[in-house]
Amino acid sequence: MAPVSSTSDGAGSADPVLQRRARLARIVSVAQRLGYGLFLVAIVAFVWGSVTSWSSTLTVVIIGSLLAGSIVLAPAIILGYAVKAADADDRETGRLPPSAG
Repeated sequence: MAPVSSTSDGAGSADPVLQRRARLARIVSVAQRLGYGLFLVAIVAFVWGSVTSWSSTLTVVIIGSLLAGSIVLAPAIILGYAVKAADADDRETGRLPPSAG
């Protein structure tokens, strides 16, 4: 997800709404990478446990990674769609130039 570029008004001050949206887009991007990374840890741990001997520690790692990944990823996906929808609405109504976002 590309961060929204903040445009300035005639006085040269940056739009605070676009700045907040850009900051939220960066946070969403990091959260999505973290969430998918935790899912990858769970998959690798599951494959490792399937190939080698299974242990209760491995089970805790898998379940913990899936839970943490879900907790981080679900809101990040929803907020990511919200940022994209706000950008699309701003471009559609002419509040953002077509090249921004």
